[in-house]
Amino acid sequence: MSDETVTIEAAAAEVAAEAQVQTPAPSQPQSFGGFRGRDDRGPREVDGVEKVVHINRCAKVVKGGRRFSFSALVVSGDAKGKVGCGFGKANEVSDAIKKATEASRKNQFTVVLKDSTIPHEVTGAHGGGHILLKPAAPGTGIIAGGGARAVLEAAGVKDVIGKSLGSSNHANVVRATLAALTALRPADEILRSRGKEIKERKAL
Repeated sequence: MSDETVTIEAAAAEVAAEAQVQTPAPSQPQSFGGFRGRDDRGPREVDGVEKVVHINRCAKVVKGGRRFSFSALVVSGDAKGKVGCGFGKANEVSDAIKKATEASRKNQFTVVLKDSTIPHEVTGAHGGGHILLKPAAPGTGIIAGGGARAVLEAAGVKDVIGKSLGSSNHANVVRATLAALTALRPADEILRSRGKEIKERKAL
């Protein structure tokens, strides 16, 4: 009986010793590495809307075969009147999208909206891309496709009619749509430019 007691006590002591050895150190904030000293590779909450419009693959022929690289076009916005686009290149798709997303956030600007649509008809052009945007009644939705739809959704426009009149190149269509949104002005500003007062608008 004494031998069994000694054995059990010895086993309990060994288990306690192992538990002390395996006890982890006080928890520290987890680091996900970093880029230039920043821990930006960990999971993060995405604010607003981010849409990948197009991913292009480029092949370079070298002695050992073909070497691929990727470029990404991303549109981002807060769906409340801010929108921007970015372009990124890398040897991996994920890195290209990440670069493009960061560039699009830096290039965001404010767009003039009227409720769920745009205040007036407008056209935009960039390179060979030309686009026409018209305001629409509530419930119409976004009648546009490709890069133009991505830009309008990211900007927070819910009712609009769009038509591409030029090149179908994704980059040109996106930048033409951004140029059109940049040209939007509120009614008050238009009245001031015509030399009319704001109160005269109610009598019209």
